[in-house]
Order: sequence, then structure tokens, then C-alpha cells
Amino acid sequence: MPSPARIVLVDDHPMVRERLAELINRESDMIVCGEAEDRGEALEVITREQPRLAIVDLSLKRSSGLDLIKDLRTLQPQLLILVLSMQEEDLYAERVIRAGAHGYITKQEATRKILEAIRQVLEGRIFMSSQLSGDILSRMLGKNRSSTDPLKELTDRELQVFDLVGQGYAARYIAEHLGLDSKTVETYRARIKDKLELKDSSELLRRAIAWKTSQARE
Repeated sequence: MPSPARIVLVDDHPMVRERLAELINRESDMIVCGEAEDRGEALEVITREQPRLAIVDLSLKRSSGLDLIKDLRTLQPQLLILVLSMQEEDLYAERVIRAGAHGYITKQEATRKILEAIRQVLEGRIFMSSQLSGDILSRMLGKNRSSTDPLKELTDRELQVFDLVGQGYAARYIAEHLGLDSKTVETYRARIKDKLELKDSSELLRRAIAWKTSQARE
């Protein structure tokens, strides 16, 4: 029999990693060989263990999962990456695929679906929901050119800043978290206000908090 596919879990919640490891290790064709909670630790573990697949959350300690994916595409081009996240699929899935991931699935999905996503990516295929696949195809065919969500007009970095603003973090923390200087963060904040047609920082904060609150309810 072939050896089980080696998998590294990257998530900042120990309980999530524990439950996911239990789910995977019950299967005969896959095994968890390492875990990490942030970008630096993930790069170290993946370099050491050389797994076939990394399952990555987008919200990590002191770092961004999206930035990690971009690093891995350069440093470990043979590595398969599946994003498992609480973030909105229609806002993030295309971004992570462009960044170098091979699939996207939300944590709300049933364990059967998560295992299906893992196996599909291990087979070398892209995994995403049928709804998102349909949306992408519609755009390719020119049937859905207009976006009703202005957040989709934000760049990856602008969306990261907007997300952290919505969590109540100040510019200094955002700069440290994303490895930027404070002036650069202020530039991103200004671009976000312009794209979302917001008058000032107070309006930006209210909009970002409302968005994060709506995500938590879903």
C-alpha cells in the first residue's frame, strides 16, 4: 500500500488543530506530520517535514495566512495548499487561489466535505464550492460583470487592513501584524476610504466593525 499523504496543519487555535488532526488521522490514506500557529512556525515545520499538503487558516497569530500562501508558492512550489477558514468564501476563495492555494473550504462544512476537499486537492485538482465555481464561470462568460460588493474591489493587502480595522486594532498594531510601517498602513486606510466612498476614519471604523459583526452572525 502507498504511504499516507503527509499533512501539516496551520491554524492559531489549538482546539481546531486537535480536532482536525483526529479527523485526518482516522483515515488510512493521510496523516498529520506537523502543526503550526503562525507564519514563521509554519515555514519552519513545512521545510523540516516536507509534507504533501498544508491546510492553512487565513487568520494566524502575528501573521496572515494569505501572506504565508504567497511565501510557500515561492519557497515550496511543489506543496499543495488547502485553505480552511471562517472567512467569506465569495470574498476570499478567488484571492487564495490566485495566491497559490489549491482549494478553499469553510470550517462550517461537514467533516465528510472537508475530507472530500482534502482528497481532491491531493489528487491535484482545485477544490471550491459549486456556487463559487458557477460565479467564476459566469464572470468568464461575461454574464456577471458587475460586483454588488465593493469589498471585492480592495486589493489583498487593503482587505487585510480593513479586516484588522474591523477587529478594533489601531494602525500601529496593524503595521506590526502585517510587517509594515505605520505610514504605509495609513496609505492603505486612505485607499480603502476612497474605494468604499467613506468620508473619514470614524466612518471607516464603523463600516469595518459592521462587516466583521455580520460575518460573525453567518
